[in-house]
Amino acid sequence: MKMGWKFALGIGVSGFFIWFVLRGVDPAEVIAQISQANPWYFLASVSVGTAGYFVRALRWKVLLHPLKPDTALRSRFAGVSIGFAVNNLFPARVGELARAFALTRVEPITLSGSVGSLVVERFLDSIVLVTLFLVPMALPSFPGAEGLLSGAVGALLGATFGFLAIALAGLVAVLIFPEPIVRLAERLFVRLPGGWGPRMVGALESFLQALKVLRHPVLLTKAVVWSYVFWLWHGLSFWLGFKAFGIDLGFAAAVFTEAVVGFAVAIPAAPGFFGTFQAGADFALSGVYGVAEPSALAFAFGYHLGGFFPITIIGLYYAWSIGFSVKDLRGGDGGGLVSGSEVKSDD
Repeated sequence: MKMGWKFALGIGVSGFFIWFVLRGVDPAEVIAQISQANPWYFLASVSVGTAGYFVRALRWKVLLHPLKPDTALRSRFAGVSIGFAVNNLFPARVGELARAFALTRVEPITLSGSVGSLVVERFLDSIVLVTLFLVPMALPSFPGAEGLLSGAVGALLGATFGFLAIALAGLVAVLIFPEPIVRLAERLFVRLPGGWGPRMVGALESFLQALKVLRHPVLLTKAVVWSYVFWLWHGLSFWLGFKAFGIDLGFAAAVFTEAVVGFAVAIPAAPGFFGTFQAGADFALSGVYGVAEPSALAFAFGYHLGGFFPITIIGLYYAWSIGFSVKDLRGGDGGGLVSGSEVKSDD
């Protein structure tokens, strides 16, 4: 996988944001505040945050139901862990594909279907993060939304919500007209050599099968509920992190901060979301809630580093246990079934 220019670009983006948040701030003061963090709150924050990947694995069962209702919890957790570990170590968000591919190593699910389930997950995450961004703004405790709705920030938010609206429209079109889309694909791919036409159509059908979660009222309700459970659980991790670094803000501020960070880390950057994570947290805490910048940055760097290592280690363990390598992504077959039993177990 040739990622030289992507890696360089990501490093440049991360370097810019790290410089941006640290300008005018004494790094020694930030480091001092990190060293003075409450160890018990910090440990609790990291533990809750790491447990959130287990919650992701629980939710993934609902999203995979149209493809295979009985996927093993251990298989799903292995996939989630590998995906986030790869995102922490490699550029270009390749961990998303790694997560989908890792699942096909341990469950009889197509790669295209696995990717489709993650498309649904990202869509639901975006909707939840929008609500977690907007609801705190409506509370009396919110310091004021004027600065968020005007200028460059307002334009960025408008562009983000506009992109989500376009994505929603695209998904609705796919859900309403799946058969015409398949027939169109058959016509377009019929002349592909080497049997690639049927394989591409099969991959598309598997992808569309995964999207059926959005057409099934019961599964969609479960998926939405699980999405809120995950992000509120993750918000608890942020709030405990606030306590660790002496930031006296409530739970609403924590979920608002995680929403801002969630959108910020969507910006392509270096592996591990360094720079973009800190920029999002600093904007929410210092720019909106008026937290002193050294404290805001101590949380941004300390919390981020605290959560970086556990899931990376867990993901590397699972990658070793199933014999997964990022090099495997070069030959991932979008239409085939790859099954395994190395990490299967019952829920």
